[in-house]
Amino acid sequence: QVQLVESGGGSVQAGESLRLSCVASGFTYRRGCMGWFRQAPGKEREAVANVDSGYARISTTYTYYADSVKGRFTISQDNAKNTLYLQMSSLKAEDTAIYYCAAAPNPCTVVGLTPYAYNIWGQGTQVTVSS
Repeated sequence: QVQLVESGGGSVQAGESLRLSCVASGFTYRRGCMGWFRQAPGKEREAVANVDSGYARISTTYTYYADSVKGRFTISQDNAKNTLYLQMSSLKAEDTAIYYCAAAPNPCTVVGLTPYAYNIWGQGTQVTVSS
């Protein structure tokens, strides 16, 4: 079964940290892109971070971060565990959203940041930050 399963969300105070995890199963990309998106109530889904993935990925160092999370969030992956992570530090109230993990079958430089280019999505995990 093709799926992405997120975990790690929760309710925290501003300034605290959370680590989100996303376990992938049922598919493998040669050169793909894995990303984290978020959607707050009444707002469009936005890209938070992405990273090249796949057993023949072009870059092992490429990552992207939205300006709003640069320096606070870190995306990483453990290929042996088929798991994508998002370490979130110094959380702010405006980080409150549902966070989604997504996978695309092409490199990040090709798919960019548009959600429509990602064909596999997790169910989402809620992150709530209180100020």
